[in-house]
Amino acid sequence: MDLQSIGKLAKQASYELAVTDSKQKNAALEAIALALETNQSKIVTANKEDIQAGKAAGLTDALLDRLLLDEQRLAGIIADLRSVIRLTDPVGEEFDSKFLENGLKLCKRRVPIGVIGVIYEARPNVTIDIAALSLKTGNACILRGGKETIRSNMVLVKVIQSALSSVGLPKTAVQYIENTDRALVGELLKMDKFVDMIIPRGNIGLQQFCKENSNIPVIIGGIGICHLFVEQSADQEKALAIIENAKVQRPSVCNALDTLLVDQKIATEFLPKLAAHLLPLGVTLVAEVKAKAILGKHAIAAQEGDFSREWLSLHLGVKVVDDLEQALLHIREHSTEHSDGILSNDFSVANKFINAVNSAAVYVNASTRFTDGSQFGLGAEVAVSTQKLHARGPMGLQELTTYKWIGIGDNLIRS
Repeated sequence: MDLQSIGKLAKQASYELAVTDSKQKNAALEAIALALETNQSKIVTANKEDIQAGKAAGLTDALLDRLLLDEQRLAGIIADLRSVIRLTDPVGEEFDSKFLENGLKLCKRRVPIGVIGVIYEARPNVTIDIAALSLKTGNACILRGGKETIRSNMVLVKVIQSALSSVGLPKTAVQYIENTDRALVGELLKMDKFVDMIIPRGNIGLQQFCKENSNIPVIIGGIGICHLFVEQSADQEKALAIIENAKVQRPSVCNALDTLLVDQKIATEFLPKLAAHLLPLGVTLVAEVKAKAILGKHAIAAQEGDFSREWLSLHLGVKVVDDLEQALLHIREHSTEHSDGILSNDFSVANKFINAVNSAAVYVNASTRFTDGSQFGLGAEVAVSTQKLHARGPMGLQELTTYKWIGIGDNLIRS
């Protein structure tokens, strides 16, 4: 596979997309939605083959859940795609306009980034999400999924490319690296002549590899060691419902709850309620010493490193903390700065938590499961960024643009 040729084609497609108007881009997205519906059976069949191969290869339940693309999930993805169509196109928006004393009219104008390279693992939905958001913002993309989802992705990309051609846009706006040789990832990371941004979506090893080996700016994120702190003033019954949602609703994703911190002032009252509520749902409580003393046989003892784990399963770390300050210290030590929250009816305490926790998304009396492009009203997301520059949290349309300065004068020269 010649990645240089792929890069050249992507760069050329990005030039064409940069001057494509919103109407045609939206037509392309609707064509993709219709093509996905038309080819549903073919897509689901290919995914079943990936699932079977994944089981034979010993993939974990968490990875198999991420890999799954059945009729229901495909319908949800198509709905998200159509919601992207309804969103305002940020490209061309002008802001920070001003008229300078020297006579120059100045503003910033949003423009596409160019070519986006995305490296990801067992998530075929990412293929559609990235294609949709990239096209809406006038970006071309080069996709490299994992070998465990190769059949699903190959069908999806062919469907997308056919839809692009049907509306007169270059099919090379969305390209896929078909060869699963990992050496090609290293080559992609050096293609700064053609690729403008790299987004790795996968385990911490993949993200570290990209950070250390890329000549291209890398957006890091998606690893979520997420916390909730149950403060003494919390409504305990409502807290149980939030904790259940954050842990149980879909435990294999990055915004699922990993660690519950409980104020010592309510621990002896609250932790038995927690066990009674979660154990019947299949949750395993992994408790540090103080929490284990209260929970007894209803929890297993935490081992070294357990509070630095992204569980991706129905395991939940539980720790009793002295107060807000100790909760903050724990979060600073163990959080990946993805999604953390507090359950409290004390506004001053909640506000201090908001200001002190340096995560991409911080919640008060809400589940961490909301850190999602669709839930945030972004239509979909390319990734959840946990870094501080350019983008934080779910990356939607605006995060896939940059800007250029526009200066307009009346035959103006500098004195």
